[in-house]
Amino acid sequence: MVKNIVLLLLLLTTLKITAQQTNCKDFLDIAAIEQKAYASRINTNQTSQASDNFSIYYSRFVWKVNPAIRFIEGIATIYFTSLTTNNNIVLDLSNQLIVDSILFRHQSINFQQQSNNALAILFNTTINTLQKDSVTIYYKGVPSTSGFNSFVQTTHNNIPVIWTLSEPYGSQDWFPCRNGLDNKIDSIDIFIIHPSMYKATANGVLQYEQTNAGQTTTFFKHRYPIASYLIAFSVTNFSVINENIQLGNISMPFKSYVYPESVANFQTATETTKNAMQLFHETFGDYPFIQEQYGHTQFGWGGGMEHQTNSFITAPDKNLIAHELAHQWFGDKITCGSWQDIWLNEGFATFCANYYFENFDTTTFKSILTAHLNDIVSIADGSVFAKDTSSIGTIFNGRLSYNKAAYVLRMLRFTIGDSAFFTAIKQYLNDPNLQYGFAKTADFIHHVEAVTKQDMSWFFNQWIYGEGYPSFQVTWSENNDNWAKIKINQTTSHSSVPFFKILLPLTFKNATQQKTILVQCNSNGAETWADIGFAADTVLIDVGKQLISKNNTTIKTTPIDATIDDVLIYPNPVSNYLNIGFKTPVARKIQIQLYNALGQLLFTKEFVINSISESLKIPFANYSKGLYIIQLKTDKDWKMVKKIIK
Repeated sequence: MVKNIVLLLLLLTTLKITAQQTNCKDFLDIAAIEQKAYASRINTNQTSQASDNFSIYYSRFVWKVNPAIRFIEGIATIYFTSLTTNNNIVLDLSNQLIVDSILFRHQSINFQQQSNNALAILFNTTINTLQKDSVTIYYKGVPSTSGFNSFVQTTHNNIPVIWTLSEPYGSQDWFPCRNGLDNKIDSIDIFIIHPSMYKATANGVLQYEQTNAGQTTTFFKHRYPIASYLIAFSVTNFSVINENIQLGNISMPFKSYVYPESVANFQTATETTKNAMQLFHETFGDYPFIQEQYGHTQFGWGGGMEHQTNSFITAPDKNLIAHELAHQWFGDKITCGSWQDIWLNEGFATFCANYYFENFDTTTFKSILTAHLNDIVSIADGSVFAKDTSSIGTIFNGRLSYNKAAYVLRMLRFTIGDSAFFTAIKQYLNDPNLQYGFAKTADFIHHVEAVTKQDMSWFFNQWIYGEGYPSFQVTWSENNDNWAKIKINQTTSHSSVPFFKILLPLTFKNATQQKTILVQCNSNGAETWADIGFAADTVLIDVGKQLISKNNTTIKTTPIDATIDDVLIYPNPVSNYLNIGFKTPVARKIQIQLYNALGQLLFTKEFVINSISESLKIPFANYSKGLYIIQLKTDKDWKMVKKIIK
């Protein structure tokens, strides 16, 4: 039956196969919702079994479904390039589905459905290296209800609905594919055959809806490279909201497929999408699929899913809208090259949603930062880099892959500055070797280093690959000139990072004034001086929540002028020259006097200290061996005396 439908369809339609190169507000905790939902869909047996001797460059899918019945009839025509000389390829396909036949060059060929959800296709001839060819697979069945539930048949308001969600390993549950992160299909055509009382939605642009004998064929065309897990469709009694979003000189269609009972809610969310789309378009570069469209499809899963050009969302929540939209750049245009690097998808999308609030709702933005920071430091360990990809809970870990990853990007922005940060992201997105393809963490680091012109491995080693966070202990005092002497120590929550090299913001304040300084922390116990300019009574650590840290403390010690620890006199014993270095940045005169053991004055000099780098050399070569006394006095009654041996 499916074969006859498709043959008729192909007679009616000429397909051109081309590849394009190219708080009082509603607020969802996306990370927590999606982590819970993914955890409930865990099935560690689902990974890719596809062979690596071919790549897919075009696919035409025909799916016949009825939302009231959990069943799919499918025809998948796979156009591929052979990467080796071979006589077989292996695709991913659940053995819950039954393959009726496979056509190769208009002839049926042999195949094997294997127990590990692999479909081995056995050609009746040899395929040469770089040869292009195609196969057409006819299949049907009831997709598995275990594992990911990547094919869902349910109801909304007592109306049947089918929707799909395949991230990370679920594509094979309902269509033959390469299920890994190693091949994007250059372009796809999707035909959905369904009862005419319903509407269908999928990736790309709607070409037509044709009705015949109570069945409607809905045809979508998508001409951008796409990973298998980003392919999706849904069918129910959708209401369609048609809008446009202005992006520069282009007015791009924005189409939402929503449940009739939710139309009013989704209509009010249009402004959020437009604002976020224009912000991301201007900040990160053109919307990646600007020649086609963007849309929303309402579905019943917690959170959302960034299906390419068509985000599936459960509700028109502002955070969710911005998060899934951001994925069109981070996750769809550039897709993480392994599930260990999922932070390149989820961390960036979380950061971008926060960036939306930073620009349009600062109150909510501050609340999000507080919530994320509290979540991150609630546990002492865990790396952003997902070390165990057999665990969906590890890949989609809300605390790490989403919140900590987003906060690491916030710290990177703070560390290197806005200009370098956003320039590096744009260069990353436009890298011809990465765009519309796959990337790993090293690829992003490369672009950060290219822009900053410095080795940034220290930053990523401690924050992406390392675990935990620092706690800072700041000891400080002020002298009579309102200079603060600052000593910083830190402890870390996890042994993988014994010390976090970091730029630490300290805010000095009193009842009427405040000043924030930045202190580069490179080692424990390091001391520095800062010109505060007023008498401070309090120091606050990281007021702007730029950093990941916890349990920070500050202690003010006795006010100082200068102490022996603030003057370096060396070497002692001395030979040719006695060096005097001043750590105290007091802008005033110091009188230096050198006496021998008999109390005779041998050397005197008035010296003006202007900065902590000031130093002085006293010649000793002509003095005889013995004991000497050096005395330092300031114009504010400070005095220091020290014995020197030659």
